Amino acid sequence: MDDFADYVTAAWPRLLRSAWLLTGDWHLAEDLLQTVLARVHGRWSRLDAPDAYLRTVLATTYLSWRRRRWWGEVPAGSLPERPDTDTNARVDLRESVRRAVVALPRQQRAVLMLRFHADLTEAATAAALGIGLGTVKSYTARALAVLRADPGLRELIGASTTGGEELR
Repeated sequence: MDDFADYVTAAWPRLLRSAWLLTGDWHLAEDLLQTVLARVHGRWSRLDAPDAYLRTVLATTYLSWRRRRWWGEVPAGSLPERPDTDTNARVDLRESVRRAVVALPRQQRAVLMLRFHADLTEAATAAALGIGLGTVKSYTARALAVLRADPGLRELIGASTTGGEELR
């Protein structure tokens, strides 16, 4: 099982980014990834493509998770001071994208993560999630339409591109 430990050490950052794309929260992403790694540990010796398999298990585990009630601190919706957009445009863009993606339904978020972050085909995404190819296409189209229509995201992307290109 040293193989597994070596793999986890090397793959942790990229798998954590995949989990973060699903949850929108680094702490939940770590919990999700640890849950998935615990599930996969027993099957490790039989895996041919561990990255693809783990991203699939991340998406399916994420979709099956029930929200746990948290009674601790809850972060504020906005910061007390607005950062300067000229020096922090990239951070603003990343946060706007995060907020827009987190607002999407869970299934659409999972499809976007597998399609565009894990770089799976539509067919592979459908197989990974156990849904139809048409469902993957419609989830992708709906999610991208919502992201394109988001006014905050549109404004930031328009401001950050040269010549004021529109979001396509």
